[in-house]
Amino acid sequence: MDQFADIRPYYDSEVSAVLANLMADEEFIETIAQLRLGHWYRPFSLLLRPLVRRTIARQLADVETVKDFQHVVKYYMDNMIESSSSGFTVSGLDKLDPEKPYLFMSNHRDITLDPAFVNYALYHNNHDTVRIAIGDNLLTKPFVSDLMRINKSFIVKRSAKGPRQVLAAYKLLSSYIRHSIEEDQVPIWIAQREGRAKDGIDRTEPAIIKMLAMSQKKKEESFSEFINKLRIVPVSISYELDPCDGAKARELYEKATHGSYEKAEHEDVESIGKGISGDKGCVHVAFGELLEGEFADADAVAAAIDKQVISNYVLHPTNFFAYKLLHGDYPEGGVGSRGELFKADQMSYQQEQSFKARIDALPVEHREYALGIYANSIDCKKPLSE
Repeated sequence: MDQFADIRPYYDSEVSAVLANLMADEEFIETIAQLRLGHWYRPFSLLLRPLVRRTIARQLADVETVKDFQHVVKYYMDNMIESSSSGFTVSGLDKLDPEKPYLFMSNHRDITLDPAFVNYALYHNNHDTVRIAIGDNLLTKPFVSDLMRINKSFIVKRSAKGPRQVLAAYKLLSSYIRHSIEEDQVPIWIAQREGRAKDGIDRTEPAIIKMLAMSQKKKEESFSEFINKLRIVPVSISYELDPCDGAKARELYEKATHGSYEKAEHEDVESIGKGISGDKGCVHVAFGELLEGEFADADAVAAAIDKQVISNYVLHPTNFFAYKLLHGDYPEGGVGSRGELFKADQMSYQQEQSFKARIDALPVEHREYALGIYANSIDCKKPLSE
C-alpha cells in the first residue's frame, strides 16, 4: 500500500498518462502559449494554438520518465535564464557531496523559481535534483498540479480543516520527507517559511522545524540526533530584480493600511507566470554548510538556519539603490554581489536611474514598501556584522 500516494511526486510508470492529460488540457496549452509568445499570442490565438500544441507534443514525444521530463524542463530553464535574467551564478555547492541526499531549506522569494533555480544549479553540477514541497493552495488548476508532481513536487496540504486533519496531514508530510532522505536517498527542497517573504526579510518559521520533528523517533533518538539525520543545508537565493515587486508592495500596503489583503482568484498562478517571464536581473544561489551539532529546540534550529541564509545572501546593486532611496545615503560597510567590500563610487548611475524609474512607476503609496523589499536584505545583515 502506497501511504504517500496522495502527496508524493509521480512515478515513472505514471508519466505517460499524466502527459496525455496535459496535452488534452486546453488551459495548459493556452498558458504555455502566452508564456512563450507574450503579446503576440492573443491576436492570433486561433492560428497559433495548434502550432503550440504540436510543438509541445514534439518536445514531449520521447518523454517516458521523470528524468526525461526534467531534461525538457532544463530546455525551458535555459531559455528563461537567457531571456529574463542577466546571469545565473552559484556558490557553496562544491562543498557538498553529490552522492548524499540533503534537505535544502531556502529563503522564499518566488513561488516556483526558488526551487527551480536550486534544481538548475544541482542539475548542472551533477547532483541529484530535489523533490519540491508545494502547498496545495497553489494547485488551483488541475494542469498545475500535474506539472508540479511530474517535476518531482510533493504536496503540502494547507487546506486541511480541523485539528485532527491538520495534525494527520503534517505527520504524513514529515514522514514522507524523512522517508525521502533516509530510505529513497533523494534530496528535498522546502522553504524556510509558509508563503513568500514579501517584505524581503528572510526568517525561518520554527513551526516548519516542529513539523519536521513529527517523524522523530523519540525513544530511539534525541532531538539533535534527529536534526542531524535530516542533513539540513540552508540555501540563500537572491534576485537583482523581483518581477513581482509591484504586486508584493500593493499587498504590503493593503495589509498595513487596512489590516488585511484578499487575494484574487488564481492570483498565485498569475504570480507564477509573472515570476517566470519577468526581468530578474542577476540571480545567485548560495548553498550553505551542513547543519550539525546540538540543538535545544526548534527555535535553535531556526536561528542556525537564519544565520547561514542571511550571511550567505548575495547582495545586488538594487539592494543598495533601494537603501539609498529610503535612507538618503548608501549603507556603510556593505558587501557587493561578488563578496567584495561595497564602494559607493563604483555604483552605476545609469543602473540607479533605471531602478528609480522602476519604483517611480508604482503608485506613490506603494513605493516605500517596494523599496523595503530590496533594502531589508541589507538591514538583515547588520546584526551579523556588529
